[in-house]
Amino acid sequence: MADVANGDSAATEPQARHVVYCGVCTLPPEYCEFGGTVKKCKEWLEKNHPDMHERLYSQGTSHTAVYLLFQEPHTRAEAVEASMATLSVDAQKRAAKDAQKKEAKAAAAEARDHEKKMTSKILIKRVERNKRKYVTAVSGLEAHGLDLKKVAKDFGKKFATGSSVTKTASGGEEIVVQGDVSDEIYDWITETYEDIPEENIDCIEDKKKKSAA
Repeated sequence: MADVANGDSAATEPQARHVVYCGVCTLPPEYCEFGGTVKKCKEWLEKNHPDMHERLYSQGTSHTAVYLLFQEPHTRAEAVEASMATLSVDAQKRAAKDAQKKEAKAAAAEARDHEKKMTSKILIKRVERNKRKYVTAVSGLEAHGLDLKKVAKDFGKKFATGSSVTKTASGGEEIVVQGDVSDEIYDWITETYEDIPEENIDCIEDKKKKSAA
C-alpha cells in the first residue's frame, strides 16, 4: 500500500517547467521586444533556438509588437504593463529599468533637438558680385529640419530665378539665389515655416571690397 501511495504521489508531483531566457537582455524571448536590444536578441534566438525564433518572428515581427503598433501611446503602455505582470520580479525590474533608460534618452534627444532649433540662426546674406549684380545666400535652414534641395527648388519657382545648393568655404552648404531677393526670402520663410522664430532669422549684406586706387 505504501508503494502504491508513493507511486500516486510521484505521478501527481508537478514537473519543473523549462524556461528559456535570452542571452542578450536576460528576459524571456517573448518579451525581448520591450527592451532596447531587439535586433541582437533576435540574432541570438535564431542562432540558439531556431524553432522558437521561427514561432515568434515568422511574420517578420512578434504578434505582441503588431498589436502594440496600432494602439494609442497610453494603450501601448498599459499593454506593456500587463505583459510585464507575468514576468518574475527580477525580470520586471530589468525591463522597467531598460524602459526608463529608453524614455530618458528619447526625452533628452528631443530636448537637444528643440534647443538646437531655438538657438540656430538662419542667415540671409545679400552678396554683391560685379557691376551692381547681386545674389542672395541662405544658410542655416538644415538646422531646422529643412531639405535644402527642396527649399532651393521652391525659391526658384517662387522668385522665377536661378536657385541652387552650393558648398561653403567652411565645408557646409547654403542656397544661392540669383538676384537681390533677401527681403522676399525673409517674408517667405516666416510665412511658410511659422515654427521658426523670426528672431532666429538675420538679414546681412556682404559687399564686394573695392580695390584700392
